[in-house]
Amino acid sequence: MLFKRIILLATLFLALPASASFADDQPSFIRDAEIENTIRAYSTPLFQAAGLDPNAVSIHILVDPTLNAFVTGGQNLFLHTGLLLRAENASQVIGVIAHETGHMAGGHVVRMQGELGTASTEAIVAMLLGAAVGATSGRGDVGSALAMGGQSMVERDILAYSRENEAAADQAGLKFLDATHQSARGMLEFMEILGDQELLVTTEQDPYVRTHPLTRDRVVFIQDWVEHSKWSDQPIRPEYAEMFQRMQAKLYAFLEPPMRTLRRYRANDTSIAARYARAIAYYRKPDLTKALPLIDGLIAERPDDPYFPELKGQMLFENARGGEAVAPYRRAAQLLPGSALIRIELGQVEVEQNDPSLLKDAVTNLSAGVTSEPGNPDGWRLLGIAYGRAGNEGMASYALAEEALLEGRRADANYLAVKAERLLPRGGPIWLRIQDIKDRAAQRR
Repeated sequence: MLFKRIILLATLFLALPASASFADDQPSFIRDAEIENTIRAYSTPLFQAAGLDPNAVSIHILVDPTLNAFVTGGQNLFLHTGLLLRAENASQVIGVIAHETGHMAGGHVVRMQGELGTASTEAIVAMLLGAAVGATSGRGDVGSALAMGGQSMVERDILAYSRENEAAADQAGLKFLDATHQSARGMLEFMEILGDQELLVTTEQDPYVRTHPLTRDRVVFIQDWVEHSKWSDQPIRPEYAEMFQRMQAKLYAFLEPPMRTLRRYRANDTSIAARYARAIAYYRKPDLTKALPLIDGLIAERPDDPYFPELKGQMLFENARGGEAVAPYRRAAQLLPGSALIRIELGQVEVEQNDPSLLKDAVTNLSAGVTSEPGNPDGWRLLGIAYGRAGNEGMASYALAEEALLEGRRADANYLAVKAERLLPRGGPIWLRIQDIKDRAAQRR
């Protein structure tokens, strides 16, 4: 399934040490509605306090066991799964986000050597991490140039911040925490974790320490802030704490072997996070006789939670029970209609049932998904399939042209756009968009 509960996009071959990945030694993105919404909930108040438009900041989660976070031009925030799994509480994650928000607000965002142009997020990550991704981004010159430099050049010239910028980001982040009435203890705790890292030899340090230089003055400043801020004893919001526990349980259950998950989240632990993790572990074994009762129990306990029926839909779909998966996915979409990922997941399940009666609803869901997330090539591909099966060749060609453009297949994008132009009525927003696709395909040549 392309759009799973967690999607590992292993299309980028990034030049990292072998220990830096969970999935076939190739770092990947995670796409997950719940995890992304959790990070978004933590981030939005801080972005607003910083005067940033939360909708303009893109959040990306990389599958990498090392402890790291960074921002890039264009207001992109990147978090490693290693950081999210090693954090001890939500306050530490929020403290990291506050610090990185300080970098964005302070204009410290690093500039790439050479032009980024209109490179995709995948291309940006590949540049940052030392990958040759010309085929993916459509910018072969960019990928190959960086690949020659190696990882040490990336860290030195692209990711590394100055000590002055680090101190400024700390100060700004602390102000944002105060402005949102949140304690800075999490940021201080995270600094203590980094202090332990500094005792290690450089090759053993996590990349956050190598790219965010830590000084005693920084730690003292944060300690002093915590001692004097009136918000230092403010407890974390209960919903934030539960979101953190669920995020960690889900990440662990999807990224670690099922038996390891079952040892960590034992049967006598009846918390929501533990039952969630066990449900995922059993489904991955796969053992639906144990997984489904666990997820059904969570649905019964939290009937208005969209993420539990979403997981049930995935369990059923991936075990050749697609007809049964439609109902829980529809329930998830009903509870969270604004989630592009859930709408696209539902649309894919509907398309793959080969049931003509489901195609109209599939088009509706997939159209909503790509409207909310127009940079999602798989959503456009599925929409093209849905239109094609429904007999609308013009709209199918248009949707597939959008996919081709996003994937850097310029000739295909132009061919499909011309075909759609010939089949669809002249005028209107879609016809104008087709002209834009043709122009962009020509420019990229």
